[in-house]
Amino acid sequence: MPTSFHQSVIDEFRANEGKVGGPFAGGDLLLLTTTGARSGISRTVPLGYVRHEGALLVVGSNLGGPRHPGWYHNLLARPVVRVEVGTADFEALAVPAEGERREQLFAHAVRVAPGYGDYQARTSRPLPVVVLERAEPEEGEGRPREVRTLADKLLEAHTWLRGQLRQVRAGTEAYFASPGAAAGAAPGLGLQIRQRCLAFCQALEFHHASEDGHLFPGIARHHPHLGGVFDRLAGEHRTVARIQGEPAALLVRVTVTEPERFRQELAAMSTELNAHLDYEEEVLLPLLADVPWPPAAPRVT
Repeated sequence: MPTSFHQSVIDEFRANEGKVGGPFAGGDLLLLTTTGARSGISRTVPLGYVRHEGALLVVGSNLGGPRHPGWYHNLLARPVVRVEVGTADFEALAVPAEGERREQLFAHAVRVAPGYGDYQARTSRPLPVVVLERAEPEEGEGRPREVRTLADKLLEAHTWLRGQLRQVRAGTEAYFASPGAAAGAAPGLGLQIRQRCLAFCQALEFHHASEDGHLFPGIARHHPHLGGVFDRLAGEHRTVARIQGEPAALLVRVTVTEPERFRQELAAMSTELNAHLDYEEEVLLPLLADVPWPPAAPRVT
């Protein structure tokens, strides 16, 4: 739970369109909501931020303490976070910067807010610099220009998932082709690949849970003869979940100690998932083509 001070800042932020007084008056402040790495509970903290080329940066300073803040450990395990800035509220992918990029971004943060340099001087740990990237698919990234039906909405989600998986696989192959990986200099797959893969797994779990809990039962009520189809799809969801658990388990650690195994598990998940999405589209898109999206609001009588 947030401290009483943090909670008062959060309440003031939300009540005044992102403006607060006291020690944060006039500064750039956002609210970051992470999911507990162990508890699974959502936790919100107010943080200062710095803008850089359209992105938002937050620094794990912990006031120069010897350990990283709790929110940083949370986003390593669950990279999809919620960000509130002013009146904006959006999902983001939290990606800690590494190596030279971390040095460049931290130097930029210190130029904008010199206090981060003071915090770094108090501790021997490098202060993490986290880039917050919008998690929603952008126009043209697998998103139909107009989503008019439930079929469009399903295809949008599937195409975005496929695109994200391609990005993860491409990034993994680029890592293996890099001189650092060939020389064994880097023990893991890199935080950017790691975070994207974990975020993909989170999005896929949410998508399948929504289908199993809402979409499939709703369609089955109108098409009871397709009971066997939905049984098959639910079974495929369980298979995909089991397969995706292997790379996800490897990535829960900050570094990947078995990169070749990760590569193999990722390929297996990609094959299984694409076959599942192909079958789902073959069966469901014709059924959903005439269902308007978003659904019409219920009539008030």
